[in-house]
Amino acid sequence: MISLLQFDAPVLFAVIAIMLLSGLVHGTLGLGFPMVATPMLATMMDVRSAILITLLPTMAVNIVSIANSKARQESARKFAALILFALLGSIIGASVLATSDPAPFRILLAGLILLYLWNGLRIPRQWLESNALLAMALFGLTAGIAAGTTNVMVAVLIIYFLSLETPKSTLVPALNSCFLVGKTTQIVVLAIAGLVSLRLVAETAPLAAAAVIALLLGQRLQPHIQIATYQALLRKLLGLLAIILIYQFLHEAGLIDWFDGK
Repeated sequence: MISLLQFDAPVLFAVIAIMLLSGLVHGTLGLGFPMVATPMLATMMDVRSAILITLLPTMAVNIVSIANSKARQESARKFAALILFALLGSIIGASVLATSDPAPFRILLAGLILLYLWNGLRIPRQWLESNALLAMALFGLTAGIAAGTTNVMVAVLIIYFLSLETPKSTLVPALNSCFLVGKTTQIVVLAIAGLVSLRLVAETAPLAAAAVIALLLGQRLQPHIQIATYQALLRKLLGLLAIILIYQFLHEAGLIDWFDGK
């Protein structure tokens, strides 16, 4: 079972810095905490350990984000089916994460980051509206499985919401509601599997507090930051992380040595 105390001081300081940066990103953009924190942590450890460390901080960030949103009830009603299917998908994904070798999830995480960065993919809005329940089922289940295995649900859901041309005031609370449901489900499944303990909760509670403080700071800074510039820097960071994760996966699989003829 993972413990923060198993890491040395430089890694612990890096973990704290990642929590602060990810919370700041989430506060300024309204989303992004697990998408930033998970791959950054996964460059230092396996994906399952990265997810376990971010369980409580991600939940705390989602709760505060939803609480500060005025449109949370409207979003929850409108996308109730999507949230329900995201919950079901998270059960499946978390179960796979708990019982499988975490190594392959590194390349899956990189793939989801690249999917998020390639934001040109759109589904015809007319089809989504004409087949609302089916669309919510497909996107909810897929997003939930992605969240359960890699912590990155937004890469799938953003395609759905942007295809519907959902306004930001509705999109952000809807995303955070899906995130919170998925994260709660993930915690329960992983706890049943014996991967989450009270010790881990206690160890990551300060990280959750740091993430929330950074989130609130980001929300205050949001009106004073040029979002376009901020998003461009974030995309470059995520692109770099995807490259690192792909390299690490290839190295762990022995493919780098194979290409070098070793």
